[in-house]
Amino acid sequence: QVQLVESGGGLVQPGGSLSLSCAASGNLFSIDTMGWYRQAPGKERELVASITTGGTANYADSVKGRSAISRDNAKNTVYLQMNSLKPEDTAIYYCAASTLPSRVKDEYPYWGQGTQVTVSL
Repeated sequence: QVQLVESGGGLVQPGGSLSLSCAASGNLFSIDTMGWYRQAPGKERELVASITTGGTANYADSVKGRSAISRDNAKNTVYLQMNSLKPEDTAIYYCAASTLPSRVKDEYPYWGQGTQVTVSL
């Protein structure tokens, strides 16, 4: 089993920045890609960014250019830096892990509990 614990959420003003962290533990030898997903009220959970073991990153168009995902394999931690935040970035952000180099939500068997990010004045 793999356990994922997110941290770093909170309330941010529009235009501000936020950094999220996800610490992974357990049987990590099979994990390939780590991802950040988000789910806003009334909407489906969507991929924000993902990063493979080798460091290949992928971003949703909605956050491209103002977000950066990174990974410290030695610390088993993945990070998401988000800048120029907008009210529409408000959501619960989930860390997820896959044994595949995948961007498909159903191919992520491991999920954290989520951390709330609210962008508001």
